[in-house]
Amino acid sequence: MIMKIFVAGLSYKTTPVEVREKLAVSRPRLQCCGCRLKLRGNLSEVVLLSTCNRVEIYGVSPWIHGRVQQLFQELTNSDFDFTPHIYIKEGAEVAKHLFAVASGLDSMVLGETEITGQVKNAYQLAKDAGLTGKKMNRLFQTAMQVVKNIRTNTAIGRGATSVGSVAVELTEKVFDRDLSDKTVMILGAGKMGEACVKHLAKRGAKTVLVSNRSFERAEKLAGDFGGRAVRLEDSSAAMIEADILVSSTGSPDIVLRREDIEAILPARKNRPLVLVDIAVPRDIDPAVAGLPNIFLYDIDDLEAVVRENTKNRVQELALCQQIIAEHAAKLLARLEPELTEKPAGSVKDFDGVKTEAGWLSPLGFVESATFG
Repeated sequence: MIMKIFVAGLSYKTTPVEVREKLAVSRPRLQCCGCRLKLRGNLSEVVLLSTCNRVEIYGVSPWIHGRVQQLFQELTNSDFDFTPHIYIKEGAEVAKHLFAVASGLDSMVLGETEITGQVKNAYQLAKDAGLTGKKMNRLFQTAMQVVKNIRTNTAIGRGATSVGSVAVELTEKVFDRDLSDKTVMILGAGKMGEACVKHLAKRGAKTVLVSNRSFERAEKLAGDFGGRAVRLEDSSAAMIEADILVSSTGSPDIVLRREDIEAILPARKNRPLVLVDIAVPRDIDPAVAGLPNIFLYDIDDLEAVVRENTKNRVQELALCQQIIAEHAAKLLARLEPELTEKPAGSVKDFDGVKTEAGWLSPLGFVESATFG
């Protein structure tokens, strides 16, 4: 029985944020959810990756007989139909995909670097929980080597922008690129919020307010940038001062509802308030967008800005893809030699059944003639 590597996932390319937020898995839950997937999905190895832009299951199995949909339902304890949004890759295509993801080539912001740390963290958590073995270890360790190679030998990451900095750029457009007299409030003092503070400080924001569930954490971050910490219970009052609010908490529920924002409008005296919700699940009620002088953007709204930032990097893609293809071929030859040692001219390139729509893979999904 041949044990093959596969990845099944959904991302911002295939799935709107209202669906992605149903699947979002916080860091403390990654190991527990990974264990459940391994047991319920009958996988010999598994790594679960969950970011604001994607949820992906990397695994090892001889086949899973169309159970991919059930794996994602297992994450949500629901019967929601994720099938229209799911993509599946096997063999060398898994390696190519992971290498592209870890290098920021599949990100909303081409060449961004935050995803590298997220991939590394997901793998380390799975490894520490005993969820990985020979194949996943080699796959993810090689991915980190590929990232280093691409960063060293291409310009894809030169001037790369994180999701946090793109959010800042979007707010600058609203205020005609001038943040010098603006007060910025960060709700949530995690890495994403901290990245926003760094960029805003560089752009000259007058005041930075930091509100977080841990007041000690808020004080530390605010102190690093000469800002002011705000207790969570006082955040509504502090929002009266703010011109820009960036929300990036780890809450599974809505943090700011329409009535919360509506209540502070009279005290703001018609001053515009830009709300940038970069959390998944979303922190801010979408209904807030209907209020006067309120400009709400969620993570999917950043895509237009992202496209502008990719123009100067697209020319480096061919070199990056060449590096990825070479590493993927070498890795597959080591991991699955039985798949790469076929007689020349073999028609059957993978275990599957031909249908009118294409090949039906062992994973139970119809694959078109081309992969990618």
